[in-house]
Amino acid sequence: MNFSDEESSNVKSTVRPMRILFADDEASLQELMRIELPRLGHEATVCPDGRTALAALDRTAYDCVMVDLDMPGVGGLEVIARVRETSPDTEAVIITGKSSVESAVTAVRQGVFDYLTKPCKLADIQAVLERVRKKRELTTRLRALERRVRQVEGATQLVGTSPCLEQVRRLIARVAASEATVLVRGETGTGKELVARAIHEGSPRAGGPLVAVNCGALPEHLVESELFGHRRGAFTGADEHRAGLFEVADGGTLFLDEVGELPKSLQSRLLRALESGEIRRVGDNHPITVDVRVVCATHRSLEDMVRSGEFREDLLFRINTFEISIPPLRDRQDDIPVLVDHFVRRSRPQTPTGIAVANEETLAALAAHAWPGNIRELANVVEHALVLCDELPLAIGHLPARFGGLRPTAPAVERPAPAPTRPESLRELEMRAILEGLERNRGNKVRTAEELGISLKTLYNKLHQLNDGTLDKTG
Repeated sequence: MNFSDEESSNVKSTVRPMRILFADDEASLQELMRIELPRLGHEATVCPDGRTALAALDRTAYDCVMVDLDMPGVGGLEVIARVRETSPDTEAVIITGKSSVESAVTAVRQGVFDYLTKPCKLADIQAVLERVRKKRELTTRLRALERRVRQVEGATQLVGTSPCLEQVRRLIARVAASEATVLVRGETGTGKELVARAIHEGSPRAGGPLVAVNCGALPEHLVESELFGHRRGAFTGADEHRAGLFEVADGGTLFLDEVGELPKSLQSRLLRALESGEIRRVGDNHPITVDVRVVCATHRSLEDMVRSGEFREDLLFRINTFEISIPPLRDRQDDIPVLVDHFVRRSRPQTPTGIAVANEETLAALAAHAWPGNIRELANVVEHALVLCDELPLAIGHLPARFGGLRPTAPAVERPAPAPTRPESLRELEMRAILEGLERNRGNKVRTAEELGISLKTLYNKLHQLNDGTLDKTG
């Protein structure tokens, strides 16, 4: 490995210095690295063998360790094993002779950053170190961003005190500490991703990434590449190597939302990844080992999909190691006032503690709704109300029209007297009494309910039935 003066002078460092440990039993390489690594702008510790390198690792943390694969006594792989134990963030690069390239490739598959074959040029070393530097910078930025996001979002919080939600909390606490694959079931908008996040944050993997993907939102021809990655040239448009989401989530949790939408052709690949811990990029013949905990979610009946041939039964058994079912909002209506308070204070954090964020009439209207969109729908309704509300509490007029909120007013139109018809049904008489009561009380639903001797919630239920068309039928 010979470096000319011209080559050395052409290689200039404009990057932040890294602390590098270099270990090789060739005296000439040791001397060259003592000169060239500082010339590249790095701090260098040069060791003549693996034993000396191990002693250096016990004293100092390094950004990058470059070691010869074949050294007498303690070999390069032993040094790298110590690095993994004492400093997992340190990147490792192997330098090897041509006869050991196969061993070097195996080491790379096991997590070594890269390898160089002897003889190698100074430019090759600089290129590898530049990639190490960029990776470490990205890792640092990502961690800083994650800290900022956690500060803004706070800890994951399941809001409510209903018994069914307490059961969900207990299940999360039990399964989080394990490595079990979890299947989260629930209707759209119930908070399945929130449950997955709570599982991740309560697990030993909380320091790793949480990567979420909606399987139904990916184009079918790109699902395989998104999940497992691809090699350059694997298909038209694959202009560079790309890591899949399994690799991105390595050391953390991968959340596969709407897993029932995964194409049948890819279900076998997901099953293999879950069983073996290995994935294969599109266009690559070599497997990659990943350490990922998988949480899946669906709003569909996977059992019905198995019977219809849309979903693999063995995959269902594999992802359903532990199941958590999230109740719909209509089954936990007692939580609606707490949720409204939560959403209001999240949008207006300066709201004084103890103030009522919505009046009784508004909460009654919300409680009478069926909530087909669940928590997501409620959050959107509160956001709509806050746009119209200058000063709390929220009033009925701030809600969308389907809740009795502001509606466009149309000019009164004289209608001819109706022709004689059949006698009114009991339901029609009941609704006419309600509408006339609202007219007498100028739309005040509280006074109308009191006048008619019914609860406010019953009044809203009747009005919702009218809006849905269930009371428009004449039988």
